[in-house]
Amino acid sequence: MIDPTKRQDLEQTHHPEAIRRRLTEKIRHSYLGDAVLGGIDGCVTTFAVAAAATGGGFSSVTIIVLGIANLIADGLSMAVSNYQATRTAREFAEEARRVEERHIDEIPEGEREEIRQIFARKGFEGEALETVVDVITQRRDVWIDTMLMEEVGIQLQSPQPLRAALTTFGAFVLVGAIPLLPFLLVEESRTDAFLISIALTALTFFGIGAVRGHLLGRSAVRSGFHTLLTGGAAAAVAYWVAAWLRTAFGLA
Repeated sequence: MIDPTKRQDLEQTHHPEAIRRRLTEKIRHSYLGDAVLGGIDGCVTTFAVAAAATGGGFSSVTIIVLGIANLIADGLSMAVSNYQATRTAREFAEEARRVEERHIDEIPEGEREEIRQIFARKGFEGEALETVVDVITQRRDVWIDTMLMEEVGIQLQSPQPLRAALTTFGAFVLVGAIPLLPFLLVEESRTDAFLISIALTALTFFGIGAVRGHLLGRSAVRSGFHTLLTGGAAAAVAYWVAAWLRTAFGLA
């Protein structure tokens, strides 16, 4: 049974005027996914470097140098990759729109038939189906948008490539720096620094997952532990591989 207060809020957001206002507002793309991806990858990457270097017997200075170099290089690489991927998706959508515009100009009846079959598969038939086809094809922009969404499977609202890249890079660097902080602040013992790094990294993984779960309306604790387990697995593998190689080559 839904809480009365929540039900009242839900009813208010579904009032005709509220719906009209919401549908007329420009949809804003969420960059949460870019931030979460960059944050988790940054933390995994730099902790994996710290873990591998510690397992390999390197000094704290070496760990810091390797970590920062890897942080900047991988952050830029990931940002560029996200930029190119987002830009490619946008260019694909633009090309698909040009194709649909050309098809409507050259073979309008064929495009009308596509609309007819698309909505027939949704359960429309008879006069209702023909009315839907007529309404959609009367407006060129609606016609094209419908074809892009229903036939090609393209989302009309796409992220800004540069903003997606900057969000990814910012999250990568900010969160990825956390596993390196103990090696900067704890100079006396590399082992103590590494143990603190483990604790901070674990808290960071859990925190990212918990925030993500909260924003998505899911269990913050479950999402936090899931991110902790998956992120920590990569770092653990890196540490044990480095430790094994150190022993195998007689560096212990």
